[in-house]
Amino acid sequence: MAKRDYYEVLGVSRDAAPDELKRQFRRLAAKYHPDANPGNAQAEEQFKEINEAYQILSDPEKRARYDQFGHQAAQAGGGADFGGFSGFGDIIDMFFGGNGPGGRQGGPQRGPDLRYDLTIGLEDVIEGVEQEIRMVRDEVCPHCRGNQAEPGTRLETCPQCRGTGQVERIRESFLGRIRQVETCSRCRGGGRIVHNPCTQCAGRGQIRAEKKMTVKVPPGVDEGTRLRVAGEGGVGQHGGPTGDLIVFLHVKEKPGFARDGDDLWCEMSIGFAQAALGADVKVAGLKGEESVHIPPGTQNDTVFKIPKMGLPRLGNPSSRGNLNVRVRVAVPTHLTAREREVLHMWAEMRQEEVLPVDKGLLRKVKDALGR
Repeated sequence: MAKRDYYEVLGVSRDAAPDELKRQFRRLAAKYHPDANPGNAQAEEQFKEINEAYQILSDPEKRARYDQFGHQAAQAGGGADFGGFSGFGDIIDMFFGGNGPGGRQGGPQRGPDLRYDLTIGLEDVIEGVEQEIRMVRDEVCPHCRGNQAEPGTRLETCPQCRGTGQVERIRESFLGRIRQVETCSRCRGGGRIVHNPCTQCAGRGQIRAEKKMTVKVPPGVDEGTRLRVAGEGGVGQHGGPTGDLIVFLHVKEKPGFARDGDDLWCEMSIGFAQAALGADVKVAGLKGEESVHIPPGTQNDTVFKIPKMGLPRLGNPSSRGNLNVRVRVAVPTHLTAREREVLHMWAEMRQEEVLPVDKGLLRKVKDALGR
């Protein structure tokens, strides 16, 4: 049976915010959890489906891959982990402020992923480009080195949570004993008491700073392609690793060209004589002019394909699409007297009905042409 769309499973829109995802997951998980539905195999299967959907959509990286490639990308990138829930108490932990099984708020925490939108030209898609970007983000305070305290002063382990950043409470409910984990109110989840905050960052351990870096855009990218730059995201907490920078690419349209996957399309205007008699003409490509052979008798809207002059395929730049040139036979709107008479003679030879012309002027043109 085909998998249902993860957004459909959770009953949210594709642009749902993380908080909305979490609220909806909480509601559905409490409803279908096996501990709340003993012996109900259907509820157990629904819970697994809900859990799988949330595991993917709650992770920014997995959600980005799923939005772009669907279930196939989620499977290729590794499925969701269903082994993390041992019982209904673990669900309650998440609902009431816990960090999941084994969570420890006062320990090292990975920094958040950051987003940057980068616009490139269609020409840059052919060979790729290195683009310098600037962004303002949080970085480790150089004065306290992220320790939050003024250098030379001491840090005290929080006596209330004993350095974990969390306090645990047990309460009784109709579901039984419920373990509730909350952020420690004394150290605010840090696990330490800072008596003398750093004077440079006011005890945050971080400062706002501008970062300049170069992003390498590979050939073949498309609108909406995401690039992950490891270690260039938000700074971690309590010595945790830095998050990643997610670069969302936007490709500017180029007048006269349309993109269809790896193929490019353009139009070229030719004259009536060129279409009837044939010609070798030049058409403007993304990287200079390309030659197109127009055989005699070419009709309007004929498409000529120039192999391997389109765009490269992402991940395989040696494979390129085609440049498709659609021919438009131009009909002149303004004619000289001689051009008009010559066309009338052409129509007379072809026995085509056209608007009449002055016979005296027609005779002069025929005499001039030796007819």
